[in-house]
Amino acid sequence: MTRKEELQAYWKQNVTYITILLMIWFAVSYLCGIVFVDQLDNIKIFGFPLGFWFANQGAEVIFCLLIVVYVRLMNKLDRKYDVYED
Repeated sequence: MTRKEELQAYWKQNVTYITILLMIWFAVSYLCGIVFVDQLDNIKIFGFPLGFWFANQGAEVIFCLLIVVYVRLMNKLDRKYDVYED
């Protein structure tokens, strides 16, 4: 595999990671926080309706977790394709 092909494979994997993580964030922030909020409100967490939690805090918490996941995935991918920084 040539270096150009490796970098194309690297970029393709990176875009795949971004797409999957953005779909998760969309599902949490839009679907759980807006579309399905009434159904989720039937579930309580510490006395608060789950839909309310997603609409007010859940999307931000999940977004921060997704950043951590992305950093870990990219560090692993960088090492795999030898493009990491020390």
